Amino acid sequence: MVFLLTNDDGIDAPGLAALADAVAGMGPNVWVAPCGPQSGCSHRVTTGEPLRTVLRAHGQWAIEGTPADCVRLGLKRLAPELTWVLSGINHGGNLGADVHHSGTVAAVREAALHGFPGIALSHYHKRDTDIDWQRAARLLRPVVQDLVGKTLTPGTFWNINLPHLAPGAPDPEVVVCPLDRSPLPLDFREEGGHWRYHADYHERPRRPGSDVDVCFGGKIAVTLLSI
Repeated sequence: MVFLLTNDDGIDAPGLAALADAVAGMGPNVWVAPCGPQSGCSHRVTTGEPLRTVLRAHGQWAIEGTPADCVRLGLKRLAPELTWVLSGINHGGNLGADVHHSGTVAAVREAALHGFPGIALSHYHKRDTDIDWQRAARLLRPVVQDLVGKTLTPGTFWNINLPHLAPGAPDPEVVVCPLDRSPLPLDFREEGGHWRYHADYHERPRRPGSDVDVCFGGKIAVTLLSI
């Protein structure tokens, strides 16, 4: 297997390095990731202007573009021998309705559009706490190993969300579950004649057994998505 690794937090994000650790030894990988943060950019692509690329190290390309741009360029030019696209590990969950806004998920959706299998990987983040990226890589490794051994129906891809565990908590169960189709909470506050989104992400609806419910409940949520 040859992995294309990308994300929407930027090539210097610790989650991307953790993803590389998670798949170390499974096969060669090529990093094709945005130069800087592109969170929330969804499936935007660049077609009317050139994409500047910088080779940061052997097999590590920084792109002045979106995650979907990175996959498109990787498929055709920078990593043409790839067999899987892995996107993440995102700093924050991509659960339920998040998958429509997420650049992390869009990267894998773009791969699926072209017939390539992929996995989006995210880590739910609680306020005022740090993510243990080393543990995240360790937890994801067996999950990724299992999923890349499965045959995907064309047009489908995997979405994984790690829970944010307390230090010393036991390793979580892995649960295959459906996407929560509830909308995100909406609220805005006025600031100097403008409006700022002010809803509480952590208070979003949690349909029993859905990916939001599973991840918020401290388990690893694995969801099959479709384009």
